[in-house]
Amino acid sequence: MRTLVTGGTGFTGSHLVRRLLDRGDIVQVLDNTPGLFAADLKSRGAELTLDSVTNETVVNQLMRGVDQVFHVAAVFRQINLPDTVYHDVNAVGTKIVGEAALRHGVTSFVYCSTQGVHGDIKSPPGDEDSPISPEDYYQATKYEGEEEIRKLVADGLPATILRPMAIYGPGDPARFLHLFRAVKRGYFLMFGNGQTLYHPLYIENLVDAFELAAATPGTGQVYLVGDAVYCSLNELVTAVAESMDQEVQIIHLPFYPLWLGAIACEVICKPLNVEPPLFRRRADWFRQNRAFSIKKASQDLGYEAKVDLPTGLKQTAAWYRENGYL
Repeated sequence: MRTLVTGGTGFTGSHLVRRLLDRGDIVQVLDNTPGLFAADLKSRGAELTLDSVTNETVVNQLMRGVDQVFHVAAVFRQINLPDTVYHDVNAVGTKIVGEAALRHGVTSFVYCSTQGVHGDIKSPPGDEDSPISPEDYYQATKYEGEEEIRKLVADGLPATILRPMAIYGPGDPARFLHLFRAVKRGYFLMFGNGQTLYHPLYIENLVDAFELAAATPGTGQVYLVGDAVYCSLNELVTAVAESMDQEVQIIHLPFYPLWLGAIACEVICKPLNVEPPLFRRRADWFRQNRAFSIKKASQDLGYEAKVDLPTGLKQTAAWYRENGYL
């Protein structure tokens, strides 16, 4: 099977590309940066193109002869970019990739959105029908991408939309690394009571969901995908400590001084065009509930979260150590 993966050199995309190569697919990767994994993917046989999903000419060239598409590419966690860049890549870029897939008659199209489109879940657990309430431009433009895909489904695109939870695992140089490093100090500053709910998703569980979604006729259905259980932030920090055989003391502090500090950092750093060390999206981690039911994905796709949190965290900690991050 000939497969195109956009965003394939990133953390999520690279795990997917390796799985597809291992099963024998011919895999084309489109990404605007080589990231950490381009050399490894090329050595395994992936065909790599460094360009943007907003380049219609390149996207159409790569789409010829493709059977299935996994659209993972997105602008993410880059604070000082203009809002137009998020819109151009996450919304317009998704439209470009989807239109090209429809034009060239792909048999399946999987769009990677985010749980973040639901914002803070007031009455957890949430599900696919929970209110759409994005709280930053990344989340808003990812939902715009969903809207573009739904329009194309009406025209015949066989697409499925996944909304992953908080992805982590080996090869992640950023998302959970801050958490592991903070816990390794032996104490963790918890802003708030730590009872906020968090829903992790081990990377290989997500790749399972990608494969299942691609094998199911695409009708525009949306699926939340996460590990089998969610947990409180207190429980998460404790689990991370256990994965490193590390004792940790959780120190509880009030949340709103952190929030005000995040605003100040953004205001100061934006005119200097530097990445703020603290920003509101990161601060919100301490107060926004992200906990969902994965019943729909289980029933419709046959999805099962095979790797549990203790196992996933141990494997992630091992990768961090082996690669000099911890």
